[in-house]
Amino acid sequence: MKKYLYQRSIELTNGAFTSNLIRQFAGSQKSRRFIPSYIKTYQIATDEIEKPLESFQTLHDFFVRKLTGSSRPIAEVSVVSPVDGKIEIIGDLRKDSRFFVKGHDYSLADLLGDSDLADCYQNGKYAVLYLSPADYHRIHSPADGTVKRQYVLGKKSYPVNAAGLQYGKAPISGNYRMITELETEFGKMLVVKVGAMFVNSIKLTETGSDWEKGSEVGYFSFGSTVVLFFENNSVRFVEDMSSGQRIKVGEALGNMV
Repeated sequence: MKKYLYQRSIELTNGAFTSNLIRQFAGSQKSRRFIPSYIKTYQIATDEIEKPLESFQTLHDFFVRKLTGSSRPIAEVSVVSPVDGKIEIIGDLRKDSRFFVKGHDYSLADLLGDSDLADCYQNGKYAVLYLSPADYHRIHSPADGTVKRQYVLGKKSYPVNAAGLQYGKAPISGNYRMITELETEFGKMLVVKVGAMFVNSIKLTETGSDWEKGSEVGYFSFGSTVVLFFENNSVRFVEDMSSGQRIKVGEALGNMV
């Protein structure tokens, strides 16, 4: 019953009209006055922010803020975290290219909309990284690589917080999402950027085909999730990595096998 009520309440509020209202407000001059309370509520470290606080004209501008270059050093490993956030889960893909997150059994083929592509990652590894509203929302490349393909799937989105992952309608594979496949020195990997409730905005800032580890490639306009997938026998996660821990852009995630 709890799952049903949650899904019904989200369906009633998660429409184009509501999304448009939120987008308009966050991008309006009126929203600027809420920046101080937003900082206080989410205890955001302002000393990391690239620009002075008074330079932000809207709440959206602050939400997609950039940080100083020195605040996110890039680890000397094959794969680093592409975002600031929480590691919801790290694990192994099953032989049938399925994976498990917060009570949901997901099909990689459903997530990608391509069963042939999903088959390439059988028995590989995956990591689910969740960004809360408090987090820095720019996305960086997790590895040096070349973009082989990039496409978008889905329309509406459920929340991707803990409640959304547990009670939503398979939000990872059903939400609006942008999928990037990279060719790297350790093989192919997928960077799946998943939209969050109300604002399905994933903006690319890197439009070229070459991604450099640690360099910015885009940003989310609302809290969201990034899921990384790796081919079998291509990488191993660092030893002290575990589900539930916090991680920042550039911190070590894995090394090539």
